[in-house]
Amino acid sequence: MKKIIYLLLLVNAILTGQEFNKKATAGFVFLGIPANARTTSLGEASIALTDMNSDAIFTNPAGIGFTQKEHSFSVSYASYLADITHYSTTYAYNTQYGVFGLGFVVMDFGSMQKTVTTSSQKFFEVTGTFDSKAVAAALCYSKMLTDKFAFGVQAKYVKESIDVYSVSNVVFDGGVLYYTGLGSLRIAASMQNFGTDAQYINDPFKMPTVFKLGIASEILPEPVAGINLTGLVEAIHPNDSDEKINTGLEINYMDMVFLRGGYKFLYDEETYSFGIGVKGDFEIPVAADFAFANYGRLGNVLRFTVSTGLF
Repeated sequence: MKKIIYLLLLVNAILTGQEFNKKATAGFVFLGIPANARTTSLGEASIALTDMNSDAIFTNPAGIGFTQKEHSFSVSYASYLADITHYSTTYAYNTQYGVFGLGFVVMDFGSMQKTVTTSSQKFFEVTGTFDSKAVAAALCYSKMLTDKFAFGVQAKYVKESIDVYSVSNVVFDGGVLYYTGLGSLRIAASMQNFGTDAQYINDPFKMPTVFKLGIASEILPEPVAGINLTGLVEAIHPNDSDEKINTGLEINYMDMVFLRGGYKFLYDEETYSFGIGVKGDFEIPVAADFAFANYGRLGNVLRFTVSTGLF
């Protein structure tokens, strides 16, 4: 039953478009779900991070321009609300011409019963099952123009399907990331999901375009006992809801263990999040991240990410 309720809410976001209230006026709302555990645990305040490697593809494409690895890869899994599952994977290749990236997101709503009304005493009759999925495939390019500034651009093919019905489109992301020279302070800006309107059957809807402005900085001038702190703040201006603010804090111990927390302001249900990450300094370095996010009355979401960087 929960699956059906959340599916109906998603369809309603696609089909509703009242000019006097911009809430729920855009489709492809799954594009606003964070794609990795680190971003989730930091309250989704991550566009100003420069060490995300390929994970930056779905936060700020400029971020992959700062990667020091020739190859980086990540895979994420989340047990989302109402038994919905969310998967993502990213890959980035660092060349002398810039960094090229690929990313994929799949949101699986699972199988649900297909019913028809009947003239008998039953209200409906089960005739089988149907599936519903949402997918996004991204192609990204980023380049450092100086050792303090990088830009990134990205094209994404997006598609949603319910039973035999589907809708698809192409949207674009862009972003910049800049070290200001004031200590470790960096600022970042990104625009995500910019594109033309799409149409579901006979109902047009707009893309969930969002503009983000963020800052990040190490709070301590130098690590103390191997511990460093990074603070993040991010302002969000979506085209289908009111403005919001995300905040995050990351505690880094010896670049091996990471404790993270975040809080979201001006949201209807989403509030706090937290997580932990560990990084192994092996011949092939591997990092594992876990995140917990509270969605108020809707429940909680757990997300896991495994990532690596080579050469």
